[in-house]
Formats: sequence, structure tokens, C-alpha cells
Amino acid sequence: MSERFLTITLQPDWRGALRAAGKAATAATYQGEVLNFESAGHFFGQLSEKRWEIVRAAQGKGELSVRELARGVGRDVKRVHEDVGILAELGLLERTEGGGVLCPYTSMHIDMYLKAA
Repeated sequence: MSERFLTITLQPDWRGALRAAGKAATAATYQGEVLNFESAGHFFGQLSEKRWEIVRAAQGKGELSVRELARGVGRDVKRVHEDVGILAELGLLERTEGGGVLCPYTSMHIDMYLKAA
């Protein structure tokens, strides 16, 4: 598989989101990957503007060191290292065997539907 893509969803019913992801995983062809957040607060709490900047700086660049990434976004290495840890936990970045990080997705889509209560 050469191209990977990610859809980020906002689905309060995490069990339903998990079932949908499981169904996509059993499809004969690659359906992309899904990262679900249960609420808008959780989404925005995890994916701040500075973290998005790191993801965008890494996207399509291949393996980068944290130092290169920090230089690319004009931030302190320690803070970028902390953010990379969170982004790797979420699955937006991946750590490599060589000690670097990469963003494996060629495209990402945020599917967020907010409805008045």
C-alpha cells in the first residue's frame, strides 16, 4: 500500500465508530483509516493549532528527526518532542526504527458534524 489516508470523525457513540471501522477493515480494498473523537472538546483539546502545524510540516516529508521538525515549525525542541509523543499516541505521526518520526498519510479529512441540541 503506497498511499494512506485518514478520516477524523466526531462520534459520541464510540462503539458505533468502532463497529464502522471494523467493517471497513474487513473490506477487500483499502478503505483508509479512522480516528474518532467522542466530543468537539476532546478533539480540540488534543489537536491544537501548534500540533496541527507539526502534522502539516511532517506530511509528505518522509522520516524527520524531532530537531528537524522543531526547526521547521520554529519551536523549541522540548515542546515539539512532547507534542510528537501525543500525536504518535493518536496515530497522526509514527515513530520510525531510526528514531525519527513521519506522517504516514498522504491526505486527511476531518468529518465533523455539529448539531444544535
